Amino acid sequence: MRSHEVDYRVVGADLQFVEIELDPGESVVAESGAMMYVEEGIVFETRMGDGSEPNRGAWGKLKSAGKRALAGESLFLAHFTNQGSGRRTVAFAASYPGKIVPVDLAAFGGRILAQKTAFLCAAMGTKLGIAFNRKFGAGVFGGEGFILQDIQGDGLAFLHAGGTVVEKRLIGETLRVDTGCIVAFEPQIEYSIERAGRASTMVFGGEGLFLATLRGAGRVWLQSLPFSRLADEVLMRLPPSRDGD
Repeated sequence: MRSHEVDYRVVGADLQFVEIELDPGESVVAESGAMMYVEEGIVFETRMGDGSEPNRGAWGKLKSAGKRALAGESLFLAHFTNQGSGRRTVAFAASYPGKIVPVDLAAFGGRILAQKTAFLCAAMGTKLGIAFNRKFGAGVFGGEGFILQDIQGDGLAFLHAGGTVVEKRLIGETLRVDTGCIVAFEPQIEYSIERAGRASTMVFGGEGLFLATLRGAGRVWLQSLPFSRLADEVLMRLPPSRDGD
């Protein structure tokens, strides 16, 4: 199924949201709870699956939804369709501060791998799956990077990242990154988990015991403030609770 050709506008500098304009009959899918507003004429409903394979049976849809649940995502996605007579707009925003990264999947060979929490919305026809890192080290120590979202299609997909986003292009190079700072990368990039350094560095360096290593040629998107890091910092600075409060 070819993806619908939607138009969009990213609004804001740091606390961004995306407006997607739909022609009559066009649709977009999004994570449940991501909708900011919707204009009259757009009908939305929650369905199991991404709608990329409309002829797929109930078992196939359940299997696909089960994979999303395994990745820590909702079983259901919200589907928005313009059933009006003119162009209509729907807007989406994430639940924490950051940037929105529009990705034209056709320009990346039809596929990217992303952190499991990075997907925000996409044109109808985009297929959402999961990809496991097959290396043992990544499975045991990879944390956020162990289970990745596999996003496939030929249309637009929109990712959300915390803080500032930077796109880096590797040309046969190696990049070592905190696992939570990875937003997405092209599938030809080799991804693994390696020790942060010597034992003293791993224990006292403050950068964690292991780092993600990206090797090869292709594009990588990184975020400066993963939500997990922000949440940990907030919790650490909360005053201790008192008995009876």
